[in-house]
Amino acid sequence: MAYAIDLFCGAGGMSEGIIQAGFHILFSNDINPDVQRTYRNRHEQLGLHQGVNTYFHQGDIKELNGDMIRQAISHLEIFRNREIPEIDAVFGGPPCQGFSRAGRRNPNDPRNMLFREYLRVIHEVSPKYVVLENVTGFVDTKFYGFKGVTGHQYKDGEFVLDILRNEFRMIGYQTLEPQILNAAHYGVPQRRNRIIVIAYRADMAAPSYPKQIYTEDNVLTITDAISDLIRDKKIHDQVHVKDTEFQVISKAGRTPDTNGNVISSKGKIYNNEISRHQQIITERFSLFREGEDGAGLKKRVMSEGIDISCSPALIKHCVEKMGMGAEDVMKLFQSGNVTRENADILLTKKNIRTRLDRTKPSATVMTIADDYISPFEPRTFTVRELARMQSFDDSFEFLGKRTTGGLRRRVEVPQYSQVGNAVPPLLAKAVAAEIIKVLV
Repeated sequence: MAYAIDLFCGAGGMSEGIIQAGFHILFSNDINPDVQRTYRNRHEQLGLHQGVNTYFHQGDIKELNGDMIRQAISHLEIFRNREIPEIDAVFGGPPCQGFSRAGRRNPNDPRNMLFREYLRVIHEVSPKYVVLENVTGFVDTKFYGFKGVTGHQYKDGEFVLDILRNEFRMIGYQTLEPQILNAAHYGVPQRRNRIIVIAYRADMAAPSYPKQIYTEDNVLTITDAISDLIRDKKIHDQVHVKDTEFQVISKAGRTPDTNGNVISSKGKIYNNEISRHQQIITERFSLFREGEDGAGLKKRVMSEGIDISCSPALIKHCVEKMGMGAEDVMKLFQSGNVTRENADILLTKKNIRTRLDRTKPSATVMTIADDYISPFEPRTFTVRELARMQSFDDSFEFLGKRTTGGLRRRVEVPQYSQVGNAVPPLLAKAVAAEIIKVLV
């Protein structure tokens, strides 16, 4: 049996892949109580019971140390009167907001320092192998005032990858050349690039990165992933001929329990509630072509014109804001001779929203539900649809609030965020399976 630890585990995307690859997770950690509910519920479902054969610690990684982890593992019932095993691998993805190219990049973001805590715990646990996952912005991030786990003080402005590899070397590990892997190449119906760093203890054999399973010619698409979940019966019957292999396996289950049996959803679709959009929002969504974002739609409205005759709520809104009659509003937008101000009234100033293309993999699944519009229906995706596009099994239930907003987003991790923050299980499986190969 191969034994693993999952740090910064979130709702459990990495853990799903680790288990699918053949690891038993003895210890896991995350700071947030919302993800704890989801994570522990799933692990109970898989026969991983707290204090019996696994231990989840909810708390700041700064509070963790090697002795605490070993003590928690030694108290598991499966090791009663037995010596605890050596940890084969530690997996983790320190929170990436400070590294992300999608938002503000702050070199002094305190979340960046969690990277140091991850290295400290690895130094204290001394596993055979280490896997670190992060956003691609990690590659060109620089640190300032960084002090390593052995006390080495780095020059300001050194690249984080150079620091990471040197830190591993100083605590007795060699590293493979870091690689950026696209989840779509490993069976995930989503284009999600992530940097993976694999380190191995000096006394262990070097592993490899996983080879691509899918090429650009045969990657899975949004239709492959979720066409069976279309709500509108007319559209469903037009699009969904029969369940794809991906859909069949999603329902049957990929992740084995402790007895080796996968968990079927038994026909139940969890977390599939549709957002109730106002009519004006639905009408705006209907204006998007597949693959078009807000900026592209606005450009089309201003250059080609658009027919809004079937959008009564939008017409009413424009009449009120522009001081024109309904017929004149429709003619104006049909003409293509539209100012940016009027286009903003019709569409709002938000340009980031995109209607995804059914013939392609999903764009990177985010934590905010309203950034993407379904290609099939004028609405945002459900939690389950996004979970499918992350390659979660249908039997995996996300608990807690479905969504949240405002200042609460700083402390709450609702279902949409749990999905968006996760490592795609099939990507994690591909990486973890390479570690298993060199452990055997």
